Amino acid sequence: MSSNNGQFNISRRNSLKFVAGAIGTGILAVRAGAELAAPEPVIAQNNVTPDQALQMLIDGNQRFVQARREKPNQTWTRIAQVAPSQAPFAAILGCADSRVPAEIVFDRGFGDIFVCRVAGNVATPEEIGSLEFGTLLLGAKVIVVMAHERCGAVKAAIQGGALPGNINSLTQAIQPAVNSTSNQPGDPVENACKANARLQANRLKASPVINQLIQENKLKVVPAYYDLDTGAVEILSMALQL
Repeated sequence: MSSNNGQFNISRRNSLKFVAGAIGTGILAVRAGAELAAPEPVIAQNNVTPDQALQMLIDGNQRFVQARREKPNQTWTRIAQVAPSQAPFAAILGCADSRVPAEIVFDRGFGDIFVCRVAGNVATPEEIGSLEFGTLLLGAKVIVVMAHERCGAVKAAIQGGALPGNINSLTQAIQPAVNSTSNQPGDPVENACKANARLQANRLKASPVINQLIQENKLKVVPAYYDLDTGAVEILSMALQL
């Protein structure tokens, strides 16, 4: 009886060793497989000139407008690639408006664009600091300050008057653009929206960090205007300086 028990105990120990060994081998195999399947680190997408970076955005918007979106870098593989680090080739200072999602408008994907959004695409100290980070440290080669058609924040600035909470801080930042276009012919909201894009772009260029990158030909800052009806982005001339 005891002999049988001894044999049973030995067999059980051997079985446990076998199972443990199999599990261990399986874990190693899974780990090895995971290592083999692990994506390569993200390849820097910002190894381009400022002009090339801007053209990449323009090309993407043209695909969007023409319903030929390629949806680049929108796969799970891409998510894994950029998880450890990012190297966006462009940055956007855009309005918080829900109808103007930058990655869709420019037909780009994960890790491509460093996006800051605030009502009225206002260059607040926080937005400027974020874009300094996105350009100096992450290497984005172009900043597009993108206003858009029928912007509610610009309309509020045109209408004037006291507004609740901190909304006044936004309209006050836009007011110089409104004042500069008050006597222009055409649609007053569109005029003010475009002037505001130029105003905020100039505020960004006044940053010592951003200005230095511009002087070194490592960065371009451009104002732009998004048409809600067509989906087209118009690159504006820089001009307005207040």
